[in-house]
Amino acid sequence: MADKKKETGFYSPPESKDTWENVKHFFYDPKEGKIFGRTGPSWAKIGLFYLIFYAILASLFGIMLWIFYHTLDPRVPRWQLTESLIGQNPGLGFRPFPNDSETRSSLIWYQGKSRQSCKLWTDTLEKFLEVYRKPGLTPGRGQNIYNCDYDRPPGKGQVCDVDVKNWYPCTAENNFNYHLSSPCVFIKLNKIYGWQPEFFNDTRELPEKMPEDLKNLISVQKSINPELLKTVWVSCEGESPLDRENIGDIQYIPRQGFPGYFYPYMNTEGYLSPLIAVHFKRPKTGIIINVECRAWAKNLKVDRREKIGTVHFELLID
Repeated sequence: MADKKKETGFYSPPESKDTWENVKHFFYDPKEGKIFGRTGPSWAKIGLFYLIFYAILASLFGIMLWIFYHTLDPRVPRWQLTESLIGQNPGLGFRPFPNDSETRSSLIWYQGKSRQSCKLWTDTLEKFLEVYRKPGLTPGRGQNIYNCDYDRPPGKGQVCDVDVKNWYPCTAENNFNYHLSSPCVFIKLNKIYGWQPEFFNDTRELPEKMPEDLKNLISVQKSINPELLKTVWVSCEGESPLDRENIGDIQYIPRQGFPGYFYPYMNTEGYLSPLIAVHFKRPKTGIIINVECRAWAKNLKVDRREKIGTVHFELLID
């Protein structure tokens, strides 16, 4: 019986093949009609399975993505103010930024008599202000722009104009006055969706820490037109008594604050943040002056460490 099984090949060893033969046999087996180890019907079954599997997977992903995008508004954030990560207290920013961005320096330093040294800063300011000078660079700004005022707030879909071209001496044509050792620094309030400032409408409620010259300005503005009090006021001064002595006179252009008609920020197409040009008329040269600018509103918390409501930079003119 054992001999018969041996004769029929039941215990016969597999046919010996070299490596190249095994490779060819894997690609195509003529005896069983297999390609890469599978027959045609086997490939059809597994191909149909994966086709259906990935089609269902892609459909589920597409449906979830469609649901996700339909729960979001491209212009309105889901989480706002206290519910958002950035909170409800905007910070202040300044321009021009120092060129040494790696060290995150806040020192504005140049040689007053060096045109090349001034140019490094004026070029930075020109690039920053380009979107303000050319409305067409900001999508939607051209047709939505409106000449706002305290008695002419913007309508729905309109954005207020920021006419930096007429802010002499803080203009590009005048090199922002850097060549006269009397530089201009631009201040802006960061955008927070839906934030509405609470204004100091009552001069009797002004904070004790507010500079006296700003308090006097607010009183004068109230006597001219109470509507002018709807402003987020800004003050810049030296941080220490020595800095305040060296900083000299300061001029704010076009006014010492951000008009209330720019708020709330609702992500309207073409919107640009309001700016203030801070003109340091005659700062002392050859010494570092520490400058702090602060925004003033009832609901604006100020935190130096977290850089909320305030900004710090240094000024050095050789």
